[in-house]
Amino acid sequence: MSLYTIADLHLSFGVKKPMDIFDGWNGHIERLTENWTSVVKPEDTVVIGGDISWGMNLQQAKPDFAYLDSLPGQKILLKGNHDYYFTTKRKIDLFFEECGFSTLRFLFNNSYDYNNVSICGTRGWINEPGEPADQKILLREAGRLEFSIQSARQTPIVFLHYPPLYIDNRSEELLKILEKHQIHHVFYGHLHGKACKYAVQGTINEITYRLVSADSLQFRPLLVL
Repeated sequence: MSLYTIADLHLSFGVKKPMDIFDGWNGHIERLTENWTSVVKPEDTVVIGGDISWGMNLQQAKPDFAYLDSLPGQKILLKGNHDYYFTTKRKIDLFFEECGFSTLRFLFNNSYDYNNVSICGTRGWINEPGEPADQKILLREAGRLEFSIQSARQTPIVFLHYPPLYIDNRSEELLKILEKHQIHHVFYGHLHGKACKYAVQGTINEITYRLVSADSLQFRPLLVL
């Protein structure tokens, strides 16, 4: 059994939102499928760090979830800033059950045990350059991260959609929680293209950060454990 992660799949089987108009995204579904099936086994788990589907509602996103469900392994999903279909976790859970999507689960105000670690996380937040801090959103996401980590029964590792650190921007509320709980590994997405060059990767204050957006990984899930 192995644990993998990848973020920002930006699937669009149910809507017209081609990603190949962006540099590096040509044939990304074919590349993702080939890479995923070459490394992920049925007994493995993959954490998908947000921006999963361009569907505006669950029906539009259904073909994207069906695609994910068909891939090997269990999948734990996070909400990203483009996952507009998301309303409540309960509605998502019921939808997955009704559709028979047996390999999909959402990480939202909870955690999941995996071997000797607990998978924790939330969407997160970071302010765009030049924009004032949105304290309400930051505090809400900090609360969700706190709740997720507190629910962990084993050593927590954290998955976010937004980077908690980026150039001169810092999500202080989230960083305080990570440091308070002595989190050692944080995986995040959201950054694409040229922005990946400025991603914080490596160890800062005993926390190791890793960017796992799909294009930064060349559409190949990253081995975590």
